[in-house]
Amino acid sequence: QVQLVESGGGLVQAGGSLRLSCAASGSIFEIHAMGWYRQAPGKERELVAVISSGGDTYYADSVKGRFTISRDNAKSTLYLQINSLKPEDTALYYCARDLTGWGEYDYWGQGTQVTVSS
Repeated sequence: QVQLVESGGGLVQAGGSLRLSCAASGSIFEIHAMGWYRQAPGKERELVAVISSGGDTYYADSVKGRFTISRDNAKSTLYLQINSLKPEDTALYYCARDLTGWGEYDYWGQGTQVTVSS
């Protein structure tokens, strides 16, 4: 059974940094693309960043230059380094597994809350 467990969220001041982690188990982590989503209260879920099995990355325009997605296949762990945090980054952040590499996410974590104070 595939499990994704996020950690690393918290309350930070604007301009601060956080590093989110997503520990994966129950599947062959290195063969799948992985993504980070976020959802703020009253807003739709937003794709933030994606990393392919080969390490290629994609970022939403809203986070480009501030967020960095990475993976450690030996540890089956996905990361999201978030710098220069803004209040509008406040959201529940989820990691997800892309089953096919074509944006078909089939497993999700429970999320980790990021709250940015101004």
